[in-house]
Amino acid sequence: MISSDRALMPDYLRLVALFGIVIVNVQFIAFSTVQGFVAPVGETVGDVVTLWLVNGLALLKTYGLFSFMFGVGLGFLMRAAERRDLPFGQIYRNRMIGLLGLGIAHGCLFFPGDILVIYAITGSVLYCLRNAGVRTLVRLGAGLLVLQLAVGLPLLFAPLETSAEILEYERAAFDTGGFGEAVIFRSVGFAFTVPLFLAIQGISALGWFCLGLASVKSGMIDAADHPLWARARRVCLVPGVVLSLIGAGMWQWGPVAGGVAVVVIVAPITTLGYLGLIAALSRPPGPVVARALSAGGSSLSIYLGQSILLSSIFSGYGLGLWEDLSRTTATAIAVCVTLLLIVMLSIWRHWFRLGPFEWVLRRITYAGTRTVP
Repeated sequence: MISSDRALMPDYLRLVALFGIVIVNVQFIAFSTVQGFVAPVGETVGDVVTLWLVNGLALLKTYGLFSFMFGVGLGFLMRAAERRDLPFGQIYRNRMIGLLGLGIAHGCLFFPGDILVIYAITGSVLYCLRNAGVRTLVRLGAGLLVLQLAVGLPLLFAPLETSAEILEYERAAFDTGGFGEAVIFRSVGFAFTVPLFLAIQGISALGWFCLGLASVKSGMIDAADHPLWARARRVCLVPGVVLSLIGAGMWQWGPVAGGVAVVVIVAPITTLGYLGLIAALSRPPGPVVARALSAGGSSLSIYLGQSILLSSIFSGYGLGLWEDLSRTTATAIAVCVTLLLIVMLSIWRHWFRLGPFEWVLRRITYAGTRTVP
């Protein structure tokens, strides 16, 4: 259970981000990644509306929330290392190595849209900023978010041609193929997406890392009632959501280029609004929500578990539902899978302090030190 003196905002933030990211990821697990990478594809009215809502409310925003939490995690890790008089440089290096290994396995075996490898690479840069002041981190973070627009938007508009052979290979791998065929296709796709995502999202990820670390150093993450969270909620939430939905509608129904630009440009504003809203919701929970928040603390296990279960449900080596269901149904399944994982982790953490993948990462992080907390 959650102790009464614990900062609640990080727990709520993790839980919201987990639901947001899974409804985005399932669009690329249950359906063609190649065909729907740039232009949203929907065959029914329900599919189109689902894509509109996912792209308008979740796409890029939950990635920002996760990235923000990564910076928060660095701040918490620094606190723990200082409190236990442990070598932070060694611990942080080990943690990035652990994330890199888990990310490569995740991307090749289950989901080529993995974010852990990108976090390990850009997180290594964040280490150099660990001693920066709050003002420096905020200014640098904001500047990186703006810079990402200049770098990422041209790449999104670059011509991308997909041959019929690649689409056929994708269908053979996920519709009727076994686990080996799926792994081969995912591994090739992962090799392609990592450098692309680093260019499109890596800079903004580092920007959010800086802002997350600044929130720890300033004490904002420990104070859900901080006036800056209220300002973010008041100034950014409604305009960000409305503009993002308008952009997603343009992306879905045209003009596509303008819609993509609006969604990408407005995403940081919407994310700031979400942070303000989550701060407002971060109040002492009842027993059921408290258990959910505690399970959400095992966000790495839930994030990886989402891909493992969903890839098994939709791939040919599992239930074989790839492109057989509507996007609305697939999205509902993704939400249910996340709820199931939360229940399972809640039971697990009744007996164990850490989730299974958190335990693995913790062992790697503190390897070579005199203690493993």
